[in-house]
Amino acid sequence: MAQFDRVFGGLWRESGLSYAVRDFYLNGGGAARVLRLAGGAESAFLDVDGLLLEASGPGSWGNRLQVEVVHPQSGNAEEVASGSADFGAGDLFELKILEVRDDDRDTPAVLETFLNLTTVDGPRRVDAMLRSSQFVRVKRMPSASKRPAKGVYKVTEAGWGTDGDQLDLADYSGEQGLDALVKTDFNLLCLPPSRPDGNLPEDVWAKALRLCQQRRAFLLVDTPTGTAPADSPAWLATLGMSGPMNRNGAVYVPRLRSADPLRDGAMGEFVPSGAVAGVMARTDATRGVWKAPAGVDAGVMGASGLAYQMTEGESEQLNPLGINCLRTFPQVGSVVWGARTLRGADALADEYKYVPVRRLALFLEESLVRGTQWVVFEPNDERLWSQIRTSLGAFMQDLFRQGAFQGRTPREAYFVACDSETTTQFDIDRGIVNIVVGFAPLKPTEFVVIGIQQKTAEAAG
Repeated sequence: MAQFDRVFGGLWRESGLSYAVRDFYLNGGGAARVLRLAGGAESAFLDVDGLLLEASGPGSWGNRLQVEVVHPQSGNAEEVASGSADFGAGDLFELKILEVRDDDRDTPAVLETFLNLTTVDGPRRVDAMLRSSQFVRVKRMPSASKRPAKGVYKVTEAGWGTDGDQLDLADYSGEQGLDALVKTDFNLLCLPPSRPDGNLPEDVWAKALRLCQQRRAFLLVDTPTGTAPADSPAWLATLGMSGPMNRNGAVYVPRLRSADPLRDGAMGEFVPSGAVAGVMARTDATRGVWKAPAGVDAGVMGASGLAYQMTEGESEQLNPLGINCLRTFPQVGSVVWGARTLRGADALADEYKYVPVRRLALFLEESLVRGTQWVVFEPNDERLWSQIRTSLGAFMQDLFRQGAFQGRTPREAYFVACDSETTTQFDIDRGIVNIVVGFAPLKPTEFVVIGIQQKTAEAAG
């Protein structure tokens, strides 16, 4: 959380994301990748005597930035410039990145200091050196290669940054939106609303679920503000999400109630996805991905209560429909009380009815794909197949010992198949080896089967 505070500024009362990240870490979350979307926001910029600097990200936070230019003492500057043919002592300057805090414009805090910069082409040129800055970047170099005059430069009204508006569907699209997540690794996806009391554009959920299917990840869905838990099935039906891709998502209701430190401790309502992701991460670390993130051990930390108090009868009605409830019990507090995917309705009878079964399958598939990359330059024959069976068998056996599968013996718990039956001559001619793995998540010998393909030497050639 300290890193999130440093990079993104921490909690902000206008940002639903910041509260979700807080809840994630409060509930045991480990590593989080944050994709910031800023709908129509603009970055602040300031003119440093012809050197135009821009805040590293959009938003009004950049309006608090100041830059101080310092000319080094002549002796020190000559010593630095003595070994360079690119610049002289009169070309060097220092930059201090400052921030005004608590509206005290007389005592800004020093954020960063960059020494021995120049505007002359070379290794010390200011635009190259400021690439490591967390707060500013060079938007335009001065027209002449001169160092800026000494002094403190502030953001003027013409260069003010803005926070933008609530996100719309276009902000979630393209390479700057959800498509950016294709380039990174993640296994849980949360999409908090722009504002704590806001909602996502409904078309975003189907797009996010398709992304999770592509990336072997799992989506945590939040219902809109004011939606009663009993209305959740009807709302889900309007999203256009159906079929096998629903195995990669789950919905949790109702919202959480917790104290907001930015509103003097007043109670606020926040989406549960961040906290549930933290509970899942905590359960993964302590018990394993195969353990259902639910029950009295799945307590929700940091929440003083729920926006709606679910009764046992309401929970028993929603759970068979694939809706996971958050419940509050005496002496226990608020807990996650459900572990069904969006395909978890009893009427569907899907093999991926339960969250831990689906997440275990995703974990296995991703692990098998990564763990068999070495086969690409191997001849596709019985020797390779035997090596694959040995390698993956050892991996599955280790999970069996940890209690990931059901069954008293390995034969009852899992199998690994890679031979002439899974990989035919036609596959060999195309440079493909097929690997089939089965595991018993609920009952011995009742296997859930997954298959992967890898390219081999023939295709690589």
